[in-house]
Amino acid sequence: MHLGNARSFLINWAIARNNGWRLILRIDDLAGPRIKKHAVQQAIDDLRWLGLDWDDEPIFQSQRLDRHRAAMASLARAGLVYPCDLTRKEIQAAQSAPHEPHTSPEKGIRHEVRFPRRLRPPRAAVNFRTEDEHTNWRFAVPDHAVAFADKFAGDQLLHPAQTVGDFVVWTKAGEAAYQLATVVDDHDLNVTDIIRGDDLLDSAARQLLLFRALNWRSEPTFWHLPLVLGPDGRRLAKRHGDTRLSCYRALGVTPQRIIALLARWSGIPDPGAAMSALDFANAFDVDTMSKAPTRMTDEDDPWLRAQS
Repeated sequence: MHLGNARSFLINWAIARNNGWRLILRIDDLAGPRIKKHAVQQAIDDLRWLGLDWDDEPIFQSQRLDRHRAAMASLARAGLVYPCDLTRKEIQAAQSAPHEPHTSPEKGIRHEVRFPRRLRPPRAAVNFRTEDEHTNWRFAVPDHAVAFADKFAGDQLLHPAQTVGDFVVWTKAGEAAYQLATVVDDHDLNVTDIIRGDDLLDSAARQLLLFRALNWRSEPTFWHLPLVLGPDGRRLAKRHGDTRLSCYRALGVTPQRIIALLARWSGIPDPGAAMSALDFANAFDVDTMSKAPTRMTDEDDPWLRAQS
């Protein structure tokens, strides 16, 4: 968990506690071999070290596969999903105007290859069986825009059919893909508000399509916040040095020092050199937070380390 992740968690915590909401810690651990064994406990330890808490025990997405399968079966019965073994290169080659995925110069976000509508099979699937689980399945995206009001980013009108096309909802690893697993879990856990980085703004449109395809009326409210960028204007990452909380903890930096920096990045004026999570929550006002991305400067890391 790096400083950008920490700011997202801290703002979630502050908004939830200030509104008297129940706060859920869900571990999205469906990424297979990319998940390091120690990473989950490290993330939990980092959050507690910052002074954050949550309601009930952490919920592990990998323990909810039966619910994900049930949602897939429902989508299949409605003829809204289909198996697809085409590779990324095959999809690119089939496009009428092939193009490489591009990277946003501001955020360093790699975009997906659009799946053309004409690559759909002539007949939709009506069954999702055990023997079908180790195949990629795609959702047949309707050709219309998705409108929703984002509590931070404002009114949105996104068109997934034009940007990503039919997206994967089940993977050949035998588990739900991110978009479907998130929707099922948000519904089952009665999630009302989702506060996250605006790199996932486009995902909100896809997730709303899945909510509606599953005939679930309790659509969540989204709050998409600007990302934390590195000094070069790209999304904060390893290329900007070691900004993990565990690194600063090992150097002896206090959580109050970390929170003071995150407060400065979140629109809190004059947070000083130290601030507790509770003080952050009392001072934070989402209405005064800048809608522009936050940039970690070359001075921020030395400022943190100077206290160690």
